[in-house]
Formats: sequence, structure tokens, C-alpha cells
Amino acid sequence: MTVTYSSQVANARLGSFSRLLLCWRGSIYKLLYGEFLIFLVCYYTIRCIYRMALTEEQQVMFEKLTLYCDSYIQLIPISFVLGFYVTLVVTRWWNQYENLPWPDRLMNLVSSFVEGKDEQGRLLRRTLVRYANLGSVLILRSVSAAVYKRFPSFQHLVKAGFMTPAEHKHLEKLSLPHNTFWVPWVWFANLSMKAWLGGRIRDPVLLQSLLTEMNTLRTQCGQLYAYDWISLPLVYTQVVTVAVYSFFLACLIGRQFLNPAKAYPGHELDLVVPVFTFLQFFFYAGWLKVAEQLINPFGEDDDDFETNWIVDRSLQVSLAAVDEMYQDLPPMERDMYWNDREPQPPYTAASAQSRYPSFFGSTFSISLHKEAMEFQPNQQEEGEEEGAHTGILGRFLGLQSHDHHPPRTSSKTKLLLPKKVLLHEGQSGNLAGARKSFRDQQDSKAWKMSGEDAFKCDALYGRSGYHSAPQTPLGPTPMLFPPTQSASSGLRRVPGVDCTAKDQSLQPVTPGTKMSFELLPECAGASVEHPELCHMKRRNVEFNLADVSEAPESHLGEAHTQSTSETDVLLGEQDPYWALENRDGAHI
Repeated sequence: MTVTYSSQVANARLGSFSRLLLCWRGSIYKLLYGEFLIFLVCYYTIRCIYRMALTEEQQVMFEKLTLYCDSYIQLIPISFVLGFYVTLVVTRWWNQYENLPWPDRLMNLVSSFVEGKDEQGRLLRRTLVRYANLGSVLILRSVSAAVYKRFPSFQHLVKAGFMTPAEHKHLEKLSLPHNTFWVPWVWFANLSMKAWLGGRIRDPVLLQSLLTEMNTLRTQCGQLYAYDWISLPLVYTQVVTVAVYSFFLACLIGRQFLNPAKAYPGHELDLVVPVFTFLQFFFYAGWLKVAEQLINPFGEDDDDFETNWIVDRSLQVSLAAVDEMYQDLPPMERDMYWNDREPQPPYTAASAQSRYPSFFGSTFSISLHKEAMEFQPNQQEEGEEEGAHTGILGRFLGLQSHDHHPPRTSSKTKLLLPKKVLLHEGQSGNLAGARKSFRDQQDSKAWKMSGEDAFKCDALYGRSGYHSAPQTPLGPTPMLFPPTQSASSGLRRVPGVDCTAKDQSLQPVTPGTKMSFELLPECAGASVEHPELCHMKRRNVEFNLADVSEAPESHLGEAHTQSTSETDVLLGEQDPYWALENRDGAHI
């Protein structure tokens, strides 16, 4: 009974859907022609009465009524109410189709799990699938009018071969006041268990798979029973029906064409056929007819499910699968592509145009020049900067050159240092000069440290791998390194020497490619006389000055002795690094 037109719309051509308008079976014309004729008769009857039977005063009253109906007819929310209702009906219709009991999966399991070529094995397999078909027929005759007309009683099922007389007696002995469509499924489960106990089913896992599939079909039958029992709320169906009918009852009066001589607004024309009113009736009333047809797909409409065909097909296919096709396999042979690594099935002349190459991905169509495909060398972490740093606004917005690499220790990380360095208050001018000199050194990268020396000079948390290596100790104890070739001696600031003089540079104690300077804590002068006041470890800071001809100008500020318990050193944000102390290794 289902109207199929898939082959007519397989290809999108000019007028593909237009040709479907000429179909009659299952069409909107067949569903709507009765209501449409009634609407036409009513419309033209009212028109004739208005034109010929009413007096002048009665015509004026009718015209006022027409204008009133036409102005308030749009208050009926017919599109919203009808659209939502049809959506629910279509969803319900498709869900009912998905719950139709198809025995194909179950018959495959029965044919493969239940063994035995003897009479008992054959009887066991056929009985199992017959129980499955009997359960499907019992539920279909409960919800489908077509199946019930075919099998109006259990005696008809016995005569049709779905049930034996003995099974009919067992079914009647139950005498339950409920639908008995579930009884064959209970018989199926018990018989499957008996087959496993008798050795017809080898493994309990196979039995579980068989019963799981049986329960799936039983659930689908229960869903059909529930859909037939629980319909859409009657009040919603009534609201939609009243909305559609009242809308077109108002259209019978409100859409009448009035006398153009009276110059009513919107009635300048006097047409005999209200085209758009008829189209509106065709759409809205047809929409309601669609919902009326799909709300119960187990009837006898043109688009209802062909349940009798489903019953015939299920019985024939399932019995053939478990009986005639049991262990009836064709002989195994080598296929024609046995030694072919890339099989190429042939195409006919009609299908040759549908042969396309394999799709690899959308990016495979991108073409690049040979120069663009060459790898570029990696930029060194401490390479020279080509441009000046951006301003404050550029740093705030994150705008900087691609070649700029920030230093390992920034102003934020300096706040986390364990010690603070204090500079002499009287050396403010020298401090500004030292900072300017340090900026020049940082920009030009003239002072380059060797790899190991630079690693030693950084704070513990500023060294590479500190945050990524979980085994790195988090304590302030410095890491120990083997002695290098450079001497461990350094320069000491001698009291009385004027350190504020300009153009004075530090001289290394031991000449060589690597120069080492020993930085003392600020209480170094007091430590000679009172060693108990300060116990700070010394640190050698080495610089690679092989490529630098002249050391930068620097000014060391004089130290001020602080408390005996803790010595703090405070540096500016860009102080010279030869004034740094061992922040992570100095303790009191």
C-alpha cells in the first residue's frame, strides 16, 4: 500500500517534482478533494446570497461583517499550532516503523547456533522461528486493521499454520484479561534453554546472544502496543482541528469580494475566483490531512504500512533460513582477484561515467613552489636582535619582532628571588649610568657568555628545564658543577678605593679567554673582622670576553651593612649583572 516514487527522483532534473503532481494514488488531491468541494460550494453560495438575495441595508451589514472577519482572521495562530502538531505526528510515524518486528537477525542466530541435521534439530529450529513469527502476528493483529481482518481469531491462526492446535489450547488455558502477544516469546525463551541443556547450543554465551536478540524483538512488539495504546493527547488534536476549521469558516465571509463602487479599502477589485484563498485552503487543510493519515500508519490508507506483506515475508524468509539453508553452503573457491593486489571491478558502458579517482583530502590540491618547500634553519635562542624593542604600548599588546627572545629572568621573576640587594643611596648618578650601560650591553649582545657559564649565572628557577623537569630540587641549594679551566680567583673591592670614578673597569685576576670576577656579599667588609655576622657563600661569575676588546663602563655602588641575621640586596630592574650575587645559594 505504500506509494514509492524513489526511482522518479533519483536524479535532480528539470521538473522532477513537477511530474509527481500528476500522480493520483496517495496524492493530496485524493485526500482533499471532498473538503475542497464543500468549501467551494459554501463560498459561492454566500457570494450569490450577498449579490442577489440581500437588500441594500442587509448588504451594508454583511459588508461590515466581512471587514470585521478579514481584520481579525489573522489572530488565529494556525501556522504555529498546525506545524508543531504535524512535526509530532511525523516523528511518531517514523518511530513506529522503526519498531516493526523484522526476524532477520534472529533467524541468522538460530540457524548458526542451534545445531543438528537430524529431525530433532530441524524441528527445534523451525519451532523457534515460528514462535517468533507468531508473536509478531499477534501484535500486528492487535494494532493493524488489515492484519486483524485477515486473522480475526486464533482459529484462523491455527488454519494459517502460525500456531498448532496444542499451542492454541495452551494459550486458551491462560485465560488472562490481557493481550497475550507476549506468550510466544516466553515459549521461545524456554525452548532455547531446553536446546542448550540438550546440547543443541554449545556455549552459554551463544544462548545469551540468542535470548538478547529475542528480547529486542519482544521490546519492539511492546513499543507497537504502547504506540497503539498511548495516542497523542486528544485535546491537542481537537485544538488543531478547531483552529483549521474556524479559520476557513471565517474565510468564507471575510474573503468575499465586496462591491468596488463603495470603495472599501482592499476591495478595489471584484474577482470571481479567490485564488489565494483557495491556495491557502489547499495548504492548511492539506497539512491537516497529512497528519490525519500518518497519525495511525497501521490502517488501510495508501501510505500506511503493508503489514500483511510483512507477515508473509517474515514467515517465508525465516523458515527458509533455518531449514533449507542450514549448513547448505556453496563450495569455497579462489576468487578471480586471488593474486591481484589491486582488484579493479569492471564498469559497463552505462556506468563508466561514474568512475572517479580516490579522494585523498582537500589539502592535496594545494600547490607550493620549490622555494616554499625548503626548510628554514632554526633561530638561535640568544641570536642578535635586528630591530629595537617595541615601546610600552607594544609590549602591553604583545607586539614585538619575531627575532626577539625575552631574557630568562624578567622583572616578575626577580620579585621571587630569596635575597634583595641594596645599593648605596649616594650613588644615584652612578646607578643611572650603570643602568644605561647595561641596556647598551643587552641590546648589542656584546658580552656573550659560554653555555655552561650562562647556565651557572642564572638563578635556579631561571635555568632551562627547571619548570619542566619534575626531578629538579625545589630548594634554594645551588647546583654543583665541575671546576672549569678559569681561575677561581677574583677581584675584591678594597675599602678606600673610589668606586665612583667613571671609565673604570674591572680587571681579571687571571688572564685568559674566560675572566672570572668574585662578587662578595655586601657585608664582606665586616666579615673579615666579625666573621660570625655574615656567612655567605662566594660565587665566581665568569664571562667570555674573547671577542670583546673593552669592558663596558660600570660603577659599583658601595655596600651598606644590614642586620646580622639577614642581608638583603636590592637591584634595579636592569642593573648590571656583575653586581648580582648568588641569590639562590646565599644563606645566613
